Amino acid sequence: MKKATALLVLVLASVALVACGGSDDDSTSTTSETTTESSGGPSTGGGLEIAAAASGLAYASDTAESAAGKVDLVFDNPQPLAHDVAIEDSGGETIAKTEIVTEDTDSTTVDLKPGSYEYYCTVPGHREAGMVGTLTVE
Repeated sequence: MKKATALLVLVLASVALVACGGSDDDSTSTTSETTTESSGGPSTGGGLEIAAAASGLAYASDTAESAAGKVDLVFDNPQPLAHDVAIEDSGGETIAKTEIVTEDTDSTTVDLKPGSYEYYCTVPGHREAGMVGTLTVE
């Protein structure tokens, strides 16, 4: 429970920082360059936050960017409708996936190499309805 509360506080703080930023572009998610300790060892790529939109079958943004390396992927779903986020490489292999959640957050760690990836919701019908985005890793 403490871990979930701490994660929620981290997500809310990240959202507050993004809201205070000077960019008018709401189409990309933010990345963090800080190094954090996780069960998989130190994170070198930082953090990647992806959120479901406030309603409907969509993410808050259809693009995201991240540094290469071990990345803490945090997914926030503010909806009562179940969603998750999975990352697929160019070969069609799913390399990371969060748990399906409603009105909650979940996280996982993924080792990203430079390139382009697709992120999507694995709930049946959601990807097909357009709940997808492009992740660019540099």
